Amino acid sequence: MKIHNVEIQKFKAASNSPHGQLMFKMDALIAPKAPIEGIEPSSMLIMSEANARVLMALLKNQLTELDAKKPKSRHGRPG
Repeated sequence: MKIHNVEIQKFKAASNSPHGQLMFKMDALIAPKAPIEGIEPSSMLIMSEANARVLMALLKNQLTELDAKKPKSRHGRPG
């Protein structure tokens, strides 16, 4: 498995697919990351606090859109 550091520079847009996937358009720096002996290899997503706040707002909007597309229950009970 290849591992990378992905540093978000700017979020540009968000959308969702009919299959329930969220997609984000962004500028990012992607650099290979050397594995560290004795630690499970993992890629890292790195962003500023400002970009984290943008991501939270985009996620909230996209999840709200997905929820609006789900059929409503006819039983009067949640979920």
